[in-house]
Amino acid sequence: MLVGANRSVKADKMPNMAKQDKHPPKSPSSAPKQAAESGDFSAFSQDTSDSQLQLADHFLIAMPSMLDPVFGGTVVYLCEHHAGGALGVIINKATDMTMDILFERLDLDLEISPHSAVLPRAPVMFGGPVQVERGFVLHAPDTAYTSSLTVSDEIQLTTSRDVLEAVAEGHGPRRLLVTLGCAGWGAGQLEEEILRNGWLTVRADPGILFDLPIEERFVAAMNLLGIDPNMLTGEAGHA
Repeated sequence: MLVGANRSVKADKMPNMAKQDKHPPKSPSSAPKQAAESGDFSAFSQDTSDSQLQLADHFLIAMPSMLDPVFGGTVVYLCEHHAGGALGVIINKATDMTMDILFERLDLDLEISPHSAVLPRAPVMFGGPVQVERGFVLHAPDTAYTSSLTVSDEIQLTTSRDVLEAVAEGHGPRRLLVTLGCAGWGAGQLEEEILRNGWLTVRADPGILFDLPIEERFVAAMNLLGIDPNMLTGEAGHA
């Protein structure tokens, strides 16, 4: 059963952004899961020369053949991609948590007036099934935070609490999207899904990430490819 692009998803757990983990998990796991669980994006600092596709800063758009109940109907912003795997966040599935509740649970007083980018009733997004208790913040480049990954000149990914503390104080990034959880792929897994026509790919547009309503993001991402979603089949490839 496909999940609609704007369907709400419950997220009852409190985001785990309070602690700054210093070490990756001891148990064996892929690079995407290590980076997500530790908040240390150095786990992704690998040589990318042997990866044919370089899709960081791209949208993954689910094809009709993507029948997975988590990813069907989604747009994923890919933050990192190399031979060892990939990491991204879904940008068009909302949880039932709003920004004011998130800040309340983090014991932060949100100063709305000086920070107009944050709307109290705006939804926190469901970023994916990996580490759903952890917060991931996509934002415009701002200042240096404890755990950040620079994806492009226009977008960074931060997992440390200090970015939300800055937002609460009214001087954080002016464009941001907050998710619970992320999506991770092991070595070769994403490439295989693309070859099986599971995803369309296209260079990301920050305006779709930060400015468009949730329900418009899927169509807008498709329009970047000049495709009418109503005419979409499961046989297209990637751009």
